[in-house]
Amino acid sequence: MRLPVGTEIRVRAVLFDMDGTLVNSNAAVLLVWRQWAERHGLDGDAITASTHGRRAGDTIRAYAPAGVDLAAEVAWLEEHELVERDGIVAVPGARELIAALPPDRVALVTSAPRALAAMRLERADVPVPAVFISAEDVLRGKPDPEGYLEAARRLGVGARAAAARTRGLGLAAGSFVADIRAIRRHARGARRGRLGLTREPNVTSRSSTTAK
Repeated sequence: MRLPVGTEIRVRAVLFDMDGTLVNSNAAVLLVWRQWAERHGLDGDAITASTHGRRAGDTIRAYAPAGVDLAAEVAWLEEHELVERDGIVAVPGARELIAALPPDRVALVTSAPRALAAMRLERADVPVPAVFISAEDVLRGKPDPEGYLEAARRLGVGARAAAARTRGLGLAAGSFVADIRAIRRHARGARRGRLGLTREPNVTSRSSTTAK
């Protein structure tokens, strides 16, 4: 969905994806997935083009040769990702954005395992939101909206009252995707209200955010 520039929304919470939104870990991701593809004689470019936003197991299930041990392959991948730390940096403005938002109105929703996500956030020096949904917390990975719906539930807001920011995979249903750059602009100097964050129920729009 794309709204005209200058459209205002009002939300009770902001739900963030991690990779490509708060943290740039592309170098590490590409390296490990290409190593995995090489182990199995697969096309690394094709695999890395479809990994973003997906749980490792979902990608491995889609590409691995018949008969492989899925759990063992996921464990191999996660082990190598945990030690590959070069090139992991914060997306410009991510630290300032998280710091400017009310802590109890922010959640992270990632397809990464919890330990891996925590390592990458620490490496990039990005604060970890108190509400933190990882691969282990859902039955269905993105683009299914289960993770975002669970984050909204834990924050005590309905899905329609939360703005979600993700990259790569579209959400299957139920979430409004707001442009992080616009959110950053309106978060500067504001803790509550000026971004359009509110505790009032069923508030729908006010916060000058471009959506897509």
